[in-house]
Amino acid sequence: MTTPPTTRTPTPAAPEKRTGDHHGRLWQVQVIAGLGGFLAGVNTSTMDVALPTVSRHFGSSASAASWTLLSYMLVTTVLVFVFGRVADMIGRRRMYLGGIALLTAGSLLCGLAPGIFWLIAFRCVQAVGAAALLCNITALITDAFPVRRLPTALGINATIAALAQVLGPAVGGALASGLGWRAVFWFNVPVGLIGLVWARLSLRSGVTPTEREPFDHLGALLSTLALGGLVLALSEGGALGWTSTPVLAGLALFVVFAPLFLVVQARRRHPLLDLGLFADRARSLAYLSLFLMAMAYFAVVLLMSLYLQAAVGMAPYQAGLHVLYVALAMAAAAPIAGRLRDRFSARGLASTGLALAAAGLFALAAVVAPGMSNAVLAVCLLTVGAGVGLFMTPNTSAIMGSVRAERRGIANGVRQTIQNAGYAISTALALAIATGGLPAPVKEAAYSGTVSALSPHTLHALTNGYRWAFLTLAATCLLGLIASLSRGRTTTR
Repeated sequence: MTTPPTTRTPTPAAPEKRTGDHHGRLWQVQVIAGLGGFLAGVNTSTMDVALPTVSRHFGSSASAASWTLLSYMLVTTVLVFVFGRVADMIGRRRMYLGGIALLTAGSLLCGLAPGIFWLIAFRCVQAVGAAALLCNITALITDAFPVRRLPTALGINATIAALAQVLGPAVGGALASGLGWRAVFWFNVPVGLIGLVWARLSLRSGVTPTEREPFDHLGALLSTLALGGLVLALSEGGALGWTSTPVLAGLALFVVFAPLFLVVQARRRHPLLDLGLFADRARSLAYLSLFLMAMAYFAVVLLMSLYLQAAVGMAPYQAGLHVLYVALAMAAAAPIAGRLRDRFSARGLASTGLALAAAGLFALAAVVAPGMSNAVLAVCLLTVGAGVGLFMTPNTSAIMGSVRAERRGIANGVRQTIQNAGYAISTALALAIATGGLPAPVKEAAYSGTVSALSPHTLHALTNGYRWAFLTLAATCLLGLIASLSRGRTTTR
């Protein structure tokens, strides 16, 4: 028996209150949700710049160094989908409080890690907390804000997420250069404690948790095996080879358990995944274009940060400052997109953003070289960031505004899972292409930022790898543009 279609007409919402207390509560939700998103995002972007410092400190292999990034993405991607459903059942407030507490504790442990494998393990602890936050943030905002003000609120939230990427590389580079890599993680602890206390005092769930609906444990297990296998295979394919045992095992898990998961969900009365979410063609294509955009842009900051340190010889803080342009443009474009949503369709705004991002990625592929102009690099990165910022707000608004309140947790969980899967694949694929043709010692030098000391031939080979990586990301962005242009209108509920 399937779940009733997601697009069923809901009970009309009460008129928007205009009391000072009401507006104060909206502001509280906005800030608390933004703080959670900031913490979850900054723990990825700081490591983009600090990775060479960590790699040199532990003398780690290229594979171990890459897993300090991929472990966080893998665990977050697998759990955010399951946690979205749990949040619908137990309430957004409880999920948020548990998530921010766990992420803060994980950050403290990461700073105390005695070895690279301990660091990877504690990054997984961080990721569990991040998943509990990410599945909640957009749903909290959508619950609290009326439809008329939702695009603006989501635009502000996207700006805060972009600020995490603005501050992440700069803070990560400065802390790693000045105080050491451990300070990169300890920076999160006071911020997390403030957020935990503030949320506990002021946050309340906007939607009553679903009553008498059992949790789909089988669906959670099957989705974890399928998603985990896929991300594992894509993450290790470039490093170990596509015929290696871990990669083949990961692909086998996905091929076996993904179809089984869908069959089980179609037969469940209370499934983990409401398949009615994909009954709306426009919403399905919005999900698809989100995945392709995430896959296209996310690795840009990491690639450029590693390249500037490895091939140009920049210090971490210098590389962090140079890649700020992506996040600065995202932070500027996201609220503008929220305001433009009243005048233009989500399809038009999102498609324009995808076209801009694709243009920036093609330009990066053309100009990347050890002696590239800083001004030209800045223009390319600004173009990519502006495109992402213009895309995210209307696309998220179209998805979240079209589902019933009691299903927003799982709708956002699906959205965040798709986005995080794109992030993980972007990182794994880009690194595999950029360094795939290099010998193992040169790969390790690339992760530790010391390739600039090697021969011109090695630098030339590395640069060609980066060009192919950017071309692949640009082509992915064009596929996202096609998906976005193919959508119709999504009904706002």
